[in-house]
This record gives sequence, C-alpha cells and structure tokens, in this order.
Amino acid sequence: MATARDLRDWIALLEREGELVRVSAEVDPKLEVTEIVDRTVRADGPALLFENPKGSGIPLLINQFGTEKRMCLAFGVESLDDIAAKLGDILEMQPPDGLAAKVRGLKTLKSIADSRPKVVKRGASQEVVLRGDEVDLGRLPVQTCWPGDAGPFITLPAVITRDPRTGQRNVGMYRMQVLSPRSTAMHWQIHKDGRADYLFTEGRMEVAVALGLDPISAYSASAPLPKHIDEFMMAGFLRGEPLELVKGVTVDLEVPAHAEIVLEGYVEKDEELAIEGPFGDHTGYYTPAEQFPVFNVTAITMRKDAIYPSIVVGKPPQEDAWLGKATERIFLPAVKMTVPEIVDYDLPVAGAFHNLCIVSIKKAFPGHAKKVMHAIWGLGMLSLTKGIVVVDEHVDVHDYAQVMFYVGANVDPKRDVVITEGPLDHLDHAPTLQFVGGKIGIDATAKGPLEGTREWPPEIEMSDEVRDLVDRRWAEYGLGLTVPVAGNGRISQSSRRVLRH
Repeated sequence: MATARDLRDWIALLEREGELVRVSAEVDPKLEVTEIVDRTVRADGPALLFENPKGSGIPLLINQFGTEKRMCLAFGVESLDDIAAKLGDILEMQPPDGLAAKVRGLKTLKSIADSRPKVVKRGASQEVVLRGDEVDLGRLPVQTCWPGDAGPFITLPAVITRDPRTGQRNVGMYRMQVLSPRSTAMHWQIHKDGRADYLFTEGRMEVAVALGLDPISAYSASAPLPKHIDEFMMAGFLRGEPLELVKGVTVDLEVPAHAEIVLEGYVEKDEELAIEGPFGDHTGYYTPAEQFPVFNVTAITMRKDAIYPSIVVGKPPQEDAWLGKATERIFLPAVKMTVPEIVDYDLPVAGAFHNLCIVSIKKAFPGHAKKVMHAIWGLGMLSLTKGIVVVDEHVDVHDYAQVMFYVGANVDPKRDVVITEGPLDHLDHAPTLQFVGGKIGIDATAKGPLEGTREWPPEIEMSDEVRDLVDRRWAEYGLGLTVPVAGNGRISQSSRRVLRH
C-alpha cells in the first residue's frame, strides 16, 4: 500500500477512504474546535478539515491520527505490527550465511541507505515567504485548546535543531505557546534531545519548525528515537522514499520541501526565559507555568493555499492515543532486542502511556519478573514509567480483564510488589519532587518453590477434546449465539487490541 508524499496526498487519501469531513461553517480555534474534536474522537469519528477557522484564512486539519485504521493508512500497512516487523528485520540482521541471505542483507542495507533525506534546490514549502514585519503568527489558526490554557499553542510541530557538538540533526515535537506575532515559547522538557542541543549551544541557536507534513514524517518527529538516529531518515525508511529537504531562507538548516508551513528563527541562549503555561496536557491535568526559552521567528514560509495541522491532548482518549500506540508497536522489536525475554507489552492509553506498562515474559528463573522491571526502568524513555505489571507469556497484555485476573490471583503484595524510586516524566504532577519519585512493580507471574511459595495450583482448563466437540456441535444446541472463542479457562473479554474508553 503506497504512503502519502505530503499532507495534500494524505488528505486526498483520507477523503477516498471516507475518513475525512470538511467543515465549511466558521468555527473558532479558541475552545470551540476542541469541543468538536473531543466529541468526534470519543465517537471514533473522522479527521476534520475546518475550512473557515475564525480569524484566519488558513484551513485547520485535526484528528488525522485519531483511529487505528487511519494510523494504518498513514503507514500503508494492514496492522501496526507490520511496521514493527520491518524495523525488526534491521535490528535482527546477522552476518549472512549463504548467497540468499547475503542478497537479502544487501537489499535491506540499500533500503536504509536510500532513506537518507535528499536536499533539493526548491520546495513548495517556500512558495510564499514572509520576513520582517510581514511575520505574524496571528495569520495561523493556532488553537487555544482548554479554558485554563495560557494562550494559543502550536501542538503538532516538527522542531528542527542541530547538536552544536556533532552537527547531528534532531527533530522533535514540542508544544509552542504563541507569545507575540513573532515569538513563541519552546517547551523543551528536561529529558528531551532539543533541550540538550539548547544547553550545549553558546550564543544563538538556529531553529526551524515544520508544520503540515506527510503523516509518517509528522509521526517521526514524535518518536522516541536515540539521539544519533535522524528522524527524517527513519521517516524515509518507513515511507519507502527519502524525504526531500530544502535549505531555509533565513537559517542554515534544511527543512521539509513539501511542508505546508515552516517557521524559521532562533533561540538566544542568553535571552530571558519566558513564562510558559498553564497548558491542558495529555495527563488530563493542566501542567503549571514554568520558564522556557523563547523562539524568535525570522521568517514564515508557506505553500500557496497552506493548511495548518493541529492536535488536541487532554484526558484520554484523545487523538494522540494512536500516535502512542503506534510507538508502542513500532518499538517492540527494539525493546525485545534489549530485553529478549519480553514477549509483548502494552502502554494503556488511560494510563497516559508513561504511568503504566504491562509486560509479558518468558519466565526462566526465580526473580525474573523483578529483573525485567529494573531493565525497563533503565530503558530509554521507558525509564520514566511509573508502574509495571509483569505477567507470564500466555497472558494477553492487551486484554486488561485478563491481566487483572492474574494480578488478583497471583500476587502476594508482601512478596510480589516492588517499591523503588527513579526519574519521572517532566509533566507528572504527582511526585513530591519534580522529575523524580516513587515507582511500583507488580509481579503477577506464577511462582515456584524457590520464590517462597507453597505448591502452586494448576489453572482450570477444559480438555481439548471437549472443546473440539462443542465447536463441532455448536449449531445443534440452538442457542442463537456466535460461536465464542474457547477461553482455556482464562478470563478474557477479547484478544483484539482496542482502546478502552
């Protein structure tokens, strides 16, 4: 399945699939759009293109990522696990044994090499160029999402910076509160790579912000990649073709050639920090006002008839739920590469992702679940996870009823609960000290005698013969029910991976 080359290709695809509604009525980006989108997301509704946002002549696109189907359409796959399999092939590459393996390996390496961004001389993103006094962020239909927000926030940017030590490009997604017609705050959280680039900069740091990308490139800006991996290269690999970049008009940075809108400018290291926030965040609470650097805009470049992208975050589920689920699926091979005993994991949307991780393991020795807990607490952005539940490999981590059965049945709180301390998400309001606090691990695996248990009882299961018999005879019973999947005696609502509303 082909992927979209730019945002307009993506909008056309969504329309062909019946996944987009154009709203011609005038709608206010201040609060009104949010209420419409909130109701639409919770009804598994379509992407929305507001063609007449109040106060702006630029249409606003939102809820483009709001369902599993649209995320799969964005990546050109049947299932998000298909993307993980593609990345897993790279992570699991071994020295080739035989000619066929060598050919497959060369093809994979060529695919990686061909994914590097391609710099071109001209790009549609620079069809309109505004500089100096022409720069006015008020031209954009930037949302004020929630009543307690400090002002309008740009919520779906791809912020491009460069590590001053290595020249390595970083692309991240950081909210930006509009402070004036030519400035915003830059919300570089303490654990983010953009902040690291800023801290190592002396003097002026050039920054570019791309708005309105193809969906894979937009997703890549949000992906928790290691610092040495170029997000635009990853986007090219997932797209199957390199992302085209063009040199900025006022900054020495390359920007996406087919972006709808690009903001160019700088952050001055010695400039006084701005008060940013409050902001209604994905935690479901307002994050309080804090000091952050100021992004000064030197130019706005746009395509003709540009389209502005936005996203609303708040009490889950919101549109970002499926961005998070995509990350969960895509990075499973990398997690398993580091902790190979892991079978699967789930980051519940209702837990705002970083609050809870459910993980199934191939348990091999006493204390194995606790070993995995500590491994996760040392693993990239998963190190910020507040709670971990570990279950045996046969448990479906995406079936929360099944997980809760084993938490209730297999846990002795005195023996199986781990309380420790470590780093927490910048946005977490619960800990006494910001950035660090308590963590909890729950070992819900079956226990053996070396873990201090009495004889562990067998689980209740029907025999295979009787299950097969009932399957064959089901129609004879006249119950008028669809044949349910045999549960092997385990509590199970469904093995489908769905968001729990």
